[in-house]
Amino acid sequence: MEISSQPQWAFIVNPVAGNGISLLIEKELLEQLNQRNITAKIVKTQHYGHAKQLAKELAEQGFTHIVAVGGDGTLNEMASSLVDYPQCILGIIPAGTGNDFAQIPGWSERFNQKDWDVFFESNIHPIDVGRCNGNLFFNGMGLGFDAQVAAENYIAPGELKQGGKGKYIWHILKNLLFFKERKMNITANGEQNKSVCFLNTISIGRRFAGDFFLTPTAYADDGLLDVCMVNKLNLFERLVILLKVPRGEHVSHPKVKYYQSKKIIIEVDSKSAYHLDGELFFDNHFEIDILPGKLNFIYNPSAKHYFLNTKKIKIGAE
Repeated sequence: MEISSQPQWAFIVNPVAGNGISLLIEKELLEQLNQRNITAKIVKTQHYGHAKQLAKELAEQGFTHIVAVGGDGTLNEMASSLVDYPQCILGIIPAGTGNDFAQIPGWSERFNQKDWDVFFESNIHPIDVGRCNGNLFFNGMGLGFDAQVAAENYIAPGELKQGGKGKYIWHILKNLLFFKERKMNITANGEQNKSVCFLNTISIGRRFAGDFFLTPTAYADDGLLDVCMVNKLNLFERLVILLKVPRGEHVSHPKVKYYQSKKIIIEVDSKSAYHLDGELFFDNHFEIDILPGKLNFIYNPSAKHYFLNTKKIKIGAE
């Protein structure tokens, strides 16, 4: 795969990501660019949805390497726009709170010098993209318990209520006690099933909310969605599974069904919250599929990443 030996770099910084950590990372980014004599354009988002607009503008201006400096929400906005520009290479410099997507291409939670060095080598790999009701996701989507927790933490898409992580933990604990499972009709792999679900996670990546490996064997380049469906649980079972999820050991529980599919259709008995990479939506009918190898992404070949097959493609670095 031949890509221009003279990449044109642009960076989209979300100044509120990670409670302002992104602005500190921006300063480090400027130092790294100066050390390498790289001329790059840096722009900042001003509101929800702005990263999507900026990414489109940068692509049309001819930038070949467009990088998010932020969290999963910033990446989702930017990448949702750039699926229409196959000539563009995407990247992420983690600067959010959870940074779940960044573990797919093998980046540290916070870049160290080795990360910077490898990042500017510009090794790329194609990644799959998920789609639900026409909206895209790049790590995963959730229906049920985790979506309800997200709904209670959001006052608007992309804006968290006051209280931060402590408030988030409170909503997890509250929903462990009181969340009511939903009836779902699920069609996948030619089979139709009815279930009362505590949780239904459909993903390309493995990790959610920082510590939860709900789909622990997912690969982002296998052309398949990984599905973790958890049936109705009593309180004790909820606690047992919650303790197992950080190690990915929940998949052996008898109330958990884990499978892969290229397309899934879900119908819920009433309008329900769901999230795409943490961004909140509501619906009662879900058509979910996968777009294999839709985006080319900068990754770290020297670290643990979640790809099945990697062929190192070198983009000329300055």
